[in-house]
Amino acid sequence: MVKIKALILAAGYATRLYPLTLDTPKPLLPIAGKPIIEHILSKIDKLDDVDEILIITNNKFFDNFRNWKRKYSSSKPINIINDNTDSDKERLGAMGDIDFAIKKENIEDDLLIIGGDNLFDFNLKELLEFFKEKKSSTAALFDLKEKELAAGKYGVIEINKENKIINLEEKPEEPKTSLISTACYIFSRDDLKEIGICLKEKKKDNLGEFIAWLSKKKDMYGHIFQGKWFDIGNKEQLKEADKEWSKKIP
Repeated sequence: MVKIKALILAAGYATRLYPLTLDTPKPLLPIAGKPIIEHILSKIDKLDDVDEILIITNNKFFDNFRNWKRKYSSSKPINIINDNTDSDKERLGAMGDIDFAIKKENIEDDLLIIGGDNLFDFNLKELLEFFKEKKSSTAALFDLKEKELAAGKYGVIEINKENKIINLEEKPEEPKTSLISTACYIFSRDDLKEIGICLKEKKKDNLGEFIAWLSKKKDMYGHIFQGKWFDIGNKEQLKEADKEWSKKIP
């Protein structure tokens, strides 16, 4: 069995959620009675292929995550990484944090990457099996059903009949499809080497920029999920997600 690593991106400062996130990182905010990150970890725990979970955060919230980890029980080892930034102005961005984690931990395996503010009810085993089938880096996609709902908000994806990604446009005002990227990816170990190259060329910190860049160089696929998905960026989305997930509790 080929082992892979999981990396949760949790180094943002979530300024749109102030004052809730002044002293608490967004992934540790509660949804249905437990931190957002624990909903994500419960999905990763079911993946036999994953042998280690990495959580990258910043210096401001490093102790928050270390204190949380002491109380959390996981079937897999969890490693908290500090990207050494102290403010939103210093942040490395998603791409910078991924590059930082890869170099610091010397990651040479395939890598599952999930945004720490992603809340979803789909099964990650489906994504992993799709990745194995295609033998190429894979993105989890969500269909909003209406193109207008994606306007100015999300990375909009175009795929062909084989689910190969042929285009990604960041937050277009006139989306060409209703398919969006969910900040949940599996990158092959070979494609991870492209991240540093992309950063030098594009000088962008947006993960969507990397997907657009990589999909023009190599085959990359999208797997469309059904179910519920939230990208928790503001208080309204946090409240809605809490309401929706609370319904799932017996």
